Amino acid sequence: MKNKTVLIFGISGQDGSYLARLLLKKGYRVVGTSRDAQMSSFANLKKLGIYDQVEVLSASLGDFRSVLQALNHARPDEIYNLAGQSSVGLSFDQPVETFESIGIGTLNLLESIRFMDSGARLYNASSSECFGNTDGVPATEETPFRPRSPYAVAKAAAFWEVANYREAYGLFACSGILFNHESPLRPERFVTQKIVAAACRIAAGSGETLKLGNTSVQRDWGWASEYVEAMWLMLQQEQPGDFIVATGATYSLQDFVREVFACLDLDWEEHVELNSDLLRPTDIMISVANPSKAEKELEWKARSLMPDVAEMMVAEKKRQLSSVQ
Repeated sequence: MKNKTVLIFGISGQDGSYLARLLLKKGYRVVGTSRDAQMSSFANLKKLGIYDQVEVLSASLGDFRSVLQALNHARPDEIYNLAGQSSVGLSFDQPVETFESIGIGTLNLLESIRFMDSGARLYNASSSECFGNTDGVPATEETPFRPRSPYAVAKAAAFWEVANYREAYGLFACSGILFNHESPLRPERFVTQKIVAAACRIAAGSGETLKLGNTSVQRDWGWASEYVEAMWLMLQQEQPGDFIVATGATYSLQDFVREVFACLDLDWEEHVELNSDLLRPTDIMISVANPSKAEKELEWKARSLMPDVAEMMVAEKKRQLSSVQ
């Protein structure tokens, strides 16, 4: 992969940082964007020890001219669209910003690639949230979308934009329909990291109570650094396509909570309180995936299931807390 250039929109996030590390190891020149590269801390790139190996520039997917400038500067062989508002919960409070950053942003990127006509291959980050409730039936790439949040609506729109440009203009453009994937790089506004951080503080004697909303929801949780491998593999295929990326195993949020507290030798029921104020207006009750297409065509399969994810996140949080003391 030497002499190949990749442009990652949203490089400072969880997935962007892990993807940058993966592609650096493969010999790519890695260019990444942030809305304001001079002000961004790029904390995740620094945590992974790769900040000095990455070229960063300012770009906003909401600004067509800005996107063109980024493509013209980087001249990428591969483009990864990982930018945009990434919180389902926050999307209910900021629906317009969510749609603009994802729906309009993706359209600006697609139109820029078409305008440049450089042959660059595009990966677009889609989401399992697009499926909505499938009543426990494992979702495949053919399952209809029934989004239940402003975030999911925006991701669904972006998915079909990618499909349209692929069919209408012959772009090599793929969407990865990723189910939940976690890591220590998650901010605490994501419930998994919120749980891990609180549990570790409680184990250290904080005396606090962890407040959660609906713990009966069921999700497919994987390990983020594995999922970026699937992203890269999509762009190495002869033909573009869309793929579900998931473990194929579903657990309840209560299972995750129990696992995290058990890693710390704690009984979760003694430290957790359910709070109706934390419930979303609408939510997906059961999220189940069938990732067989990725396993067959990409030869990719998740190696870590939810218990592994919980254990690794707790271990890293404990290490972080001990290093501060």
